[in-house]
Amino acid sequence: MTAPFTLARYVVRQFTVAVLAALAGLTGFVALFDFIDLLRRATGHPGTGLGVVTAIALLRLPYLGLQVLPFAVLVGGMMSFWRLTRSSELVVARAAGVSAWGFLAAPVAAAALLGIFATAAISPLSSVMFARANMMIDRDLSTGGGPVALNGGQLWLRQADRTPAGTEGVAILHAHDVAVHGATLSGGPVTVFRLGPDGGFLSRIEAASATLADGAWTLTAARAMLADAPPAAPRTMRLPTDLTVRRIEESFAPPDSLSVWQLPGFIALLRRSGFSSVRDRLHFQTLLALPLLTATMTLVAAGFSMRPARRGGVARMLGSGVAAGFVLFMIAKLAEQFGDSGAVPVTLAAWAPAGSGLMLALALLLHMEDG
Repeated sequence: MTAPFTLARYVVRQFTVAVLAALAGLTGFVALFDFIDLLRRATGHPGTGLGVVTAIALLRLPYLGLQVLPFAVLVGGMMSFWRLTRSSELVVARAAGVSAWGFLAAPVAAAALLGIFATAAISPLSSVMFARANMMIDRDLSTGGGPVALNGGQLWLRQADRTPAGTEGVAILHAHDVAVHGATLSGGPVTVFRLGPDGGFLSRIEAASATLADGAWTLTAARAMLADAPPAAPRTMRLPTDLTVRRIEESFAPPDSLSVWQLPGFIALLRRSGFSSVRDRLHFQTLLALPLLTATMTLVAAGFSMRPARRGGVARMLGSGVAAGFVLFMIAKLAEQFGDSGAVPVTLAAWAPAGSGLMLALALLLHMEDG
């Protein structure tokens, strides 16, 4: 028997209010420690005032909210389900013929929709604000000059290249003393290795400097050297590319600064350019798995909080639910490390925590309902 619409609406309202309250509380708690850490970092930069630190902390709020969302669903779900159990409303629902599965259908659907909304709408907003916060941190709280400077001022990259014969090859570029000036990137000296489709060496280009702008590398005082010919006279050369300064900078930036809608195209670009896309693919799959994780946390919360109060052991039961949430968190972080290192497939690393939590929750509910 499915829960009547009125009962489902009532349970969803109780559940949603509790989850949102838990989300606000947990986000505020984590943001407080984040703000304190930013203040500590600002002490080494006398020119950075309290307003800058506050702005950075506020820009990071959506990102922190996404991180604590599964725990907010767990804590809020346990609060709402325990309140319904303690007030005997759940007992009345069961007496009316509503099973635990029918009672939980609406909250699970609401949690999944919350996860979908977070992935599709909040994540893009979070990525934009998080990227802006990182820019302010690099400018006001770091000693380096940005992602390129953090790599010692040198840049290695690989990009698709069209050989003189018209076939698709690869160009490997190494630039020293790289600097970013708005929408242009310059550096020098520069070495370019051009390889054929089979990976064979075609030519080497030595240039005094290179500038990336308008869809091409402009190599100045460039000398092309072939394997069986003397070096050519220095001249200015153009090497077409689909890379931009922003994309090169983003390749060094954390995946959290990219929208879920931008990640597929950016991952494809990384593969074409030779950059590792493991962490970006892992972040993308983690965002896709978020609705399943929030729904799983709802079932876990129900399994640990819908036990009748007359059986006793309430504190131990609720504590076990919180402990189960931390165990799932550790499993997620461990799987993320394995996925980032390439030890396990990215898809498995992203979806395994939600899957393991779902099996735990189903086992608890089956025991509670039928055992």
